[in-house]
Amino acid sequence: MIAAVFPGQGSQKPGMGQQLFDTFPVARGVFEQVAHATSVDTARLCFELDEDTLRRTQNAQLALYTCGVAAWAVLAAHCDVRSFVAVAGHSVGEYAALAAAGVLSVEDAARLVQERGRVMDESGEKYPGTMAAVIGMDRGTLESVCADTEGIVVVANDNCPGQLVISGEVEAVGLAGKLASERGAKRVLPLNVSGAFHSPLMEQPALEMGLALKRVTFESGDRAVYCNVTSEKVTDPSEWPALLERQLRSPVRWAESVEHMRVDGITTFVECGVGEVLSGLIRRIDKEAVCLKVYDQVSLQATLASGALAA
Repeated sequence: MIAAVFPGQGSQKPGMGQQLFDTFPVARGVFEQVAHATSVDTARLCFELDEDTLRRTQNAQLALYTCGVAAWAVLAAHCDVRSFVAVAGHSVGEYAALAAAGVLSVEDAARLVQERGRVMDESGEKYPGTMAAVIGMDRGTLESVCADTEGIVVVANDNCPGQLVISGEVEAVGLAGKLASERGAKRVLPLNVSGAFHSPLMEQPALEMGLALKRVTFESGDRAVYCNVTSEKVTDPSEWPALLERQLRSPVRWAESVEHMRVDGITTFVECGVGEVLSGLIRRIDKEAVCLKVYDQVSLQATLASGALAA
């Protein structure tokens, strides 16, 4: 069985999605849909911004969403996506997954991503915080480190074995990073982010996001969506507003999500959007998983030629 996965913030890069846009009318159609829904020039956003400007939260998130959905649309135009039984996305990638599953319309999801980027970007000024990657430490030990650190700091991303992210108050993240190194972490790398995402400091932005989520209709969709907050598939679409609100202040349980998909019979993962960050994480979670990607014409043709999408 096959799943599509959609990357989150950090995967963006200048020029993202341009070859899909230039080559495939369905990709251009997605760019136009998102542009119409958000009043943002999505082509300029993805193709013309410099790296530092694109990295800004409100820019990166909408760009990643647009490219993820565009890549999915291109894939759907070239193969029978009924063989894809599930989707999942990392953090903001969850919105592209929901659009791909038909749980949200492309336009509604785009407007939600735009609002999400806004509240998260503004939160950095109102509730200063930061994040750091911790390499070579298991989750339980790092949770103990956070518990033993004064101030607000939590494990925010469980990406794969040996790759975790902590988030919280600037001083607390720094202290936790030092303590993690003392207790055996191989490396602690500060992340260039504008706030303490997926931590308790996101409480107020999450409440603001919740208001927007309540104004949108969530459908049953046509394939399973595995959720960041629970790491399991969601069967009742009415649960999504509360889950997406919680997502801003809760850990991204990516490793567990992939493990649940594997237990449920998913053998092949196709990363849609930009690069292959998730493919690398998935291989570290389960070496037997087949990982493919679609982000330009070459990667599309390689994925189609692999034979793994035959159903």
